[in-house]
Amino acid sequence: MRRMTPALLGLLLAFPLALFAQQPPPPPEQDVVAAARKAREAKKNAQKAKFVFTNDNIPQSPGSGPSVAGPAAAPAEPSVKPAAGASPEEDRKKEEAEWRKKFAEARGKLATAEKELDILQRELNLNRQQYYSDPNKTLREEYTRGDVNKGKADIDAKKLEIAQLRAALAALEDDLRRAGGPPAWARP
Repeated sequence: MRRMTPALLGLLLAFPLALFAQQPPPPPEQDVVAAARKAREAKKNAQKAKFVFTNDNIPQSPGSGPSVAGPAAAPAEPSVKPAAGASPEEDRKKEEAEWRKKFAEARGKLATAEKELDILQRELNLNRQQYYSDPNKTLREEYTRGDVNKGKADIDAKKLEIAQLRAALAALEDDLRRAGGPPAWARP
């Protein structure tokens, strides 16, 4: 390696110092203050909206939804009839409670059926591996496998029941949508 000359070394040290020394001064704060004042004045002078649309003042009509090809479905009647002196808020809360109750019952039935299916599958696995100490029963079950066949039939029936419960839950969600209820009512 070559030796660095003192002049070259001094130049390398002075170059970064020269760069830091040439930074521009920060802009004066008065420009920022003046810009803020101008922005406030422009905001005051801007025209305000004459009418603001909200969900409360948008006209609601049953035919204003998106057009769908095919025959028009009959609108579903709400399951809760408004009382003579009840307010719309109370009616809405009662309707929400009723829908949530329906969904809770449907989900409860589905959860129970799924737990029963799990138990049936465990019993089937146990029957497949079970050892009988009675030799006569062992010989009989070796050919007929009645316990295993009954377990399989029970599992198939429970799977069919679960599929029906899921279809009923989906139909309930469709009924809620047709009745005009918010999708949040279907959630737990």
